[in-house]
Amino acid sequence: MSEHLQEVVATLRRAPEFAGVAEKDCAITRLGGLTNLVHLVEIGERRVIVRIPGAGTADYIDRAVEIHNARAAERAGVSARVIWADAESGIMISEAIPDIVTMTPALFASREGAAARAGRALAKLHGSGEEFRFRFELFAMIEEYLKILASRDVDLPEGYHEVVAAAGPVREALAASPAPLAPCHCDPLSENFLDDGERMWIVDWEYSGMNDPLWDLGDLAVEARMSPEVEEELLHAYFGGPPSAAERGRVVIYKAMCDLLWTLWGLIQHADGNPAEDFRAYSLERFGRCRALMNDPAFAGHVAAVRAR
Repeated sequence: MSEHLQEVVATLRRAPEFAGVAEKDCAITRLGGLTNLVHLVEIGERRVIVRIPGAGTADYIDRAVEIHNARAAERAGVSARVIWADAESGIMISEAIPDIVTMTPALFASREGAAARAGRALAKLHGSGEEFRFRFELFAMIEEYLKILASRDVDLPEGYHEVVAAAGPVREALAASPAPLAPCHCDPLSENFLDDGERMWIVDWEYSGMNDPLWDLGDLAVEARMSPEVEEELLHAYFGGPPSAAERGRVVIYKAMCDLLWTLWGLIQHADGNPAEDFRAYSLERFGRCRALMNDPAFAGHVAAVRAR
């Protein structure tokens, strides 16, 4: 039983469908979540997910946008049904998807066909024709996160601004060869993928928006710590065959750029005292990985392939 029993039940009662639910009728299990309180609530045979936003998240997440996009992802056939949501508080109550396994990097490495199912789910989302609110703009978000951090008592990793400056050719290549925008998850942590063995579901739309769809592939490859072989499985399922040099180049670029962006996100969590993990260490690891990839001799070739598309 979760220590947050009373808070979760009181939150659940805000949805008209559950206004009369009593604590004694609920079995509550705390689920994962780096910034929010997320619980599975079982009421007889009914199973729902109650998400209560974490402190400080309103600084960088637009809940009205998130709710709109979550419902669009549901229509696209890749996400759970939103039962009730409130843009002001950020509370969201969704149907729990039955018989699923919450993915982890280890499961992406060991669960047969999981990477391919994730690739097909992302292709289904990106090709759905749904219109997400919010434009996920990488470099604008870096600037916005830097502004947030300017109001916090936290130091950037040594050399961060130099690496942002070194990403100038990346920014130029992407601008010279823009991709058609698609509805994207934009924060594809392994744990946001739920596998039933036949189909992969995607949840948690806090950072979603219209974006270059290959961001999702590059970021997922990083978050799931995919080996080259597993990454190839993901890409082949997504593209229906081997990617072109330009497509692969975009994926590699975004593998570096997602680490550059989420370094700052981690520092915001560190500054806000988020106890979910050691976010200072998280940020330093991501920054080091970004710098190593950008210093790889092959990286410039990937940038050139994107520019020449």
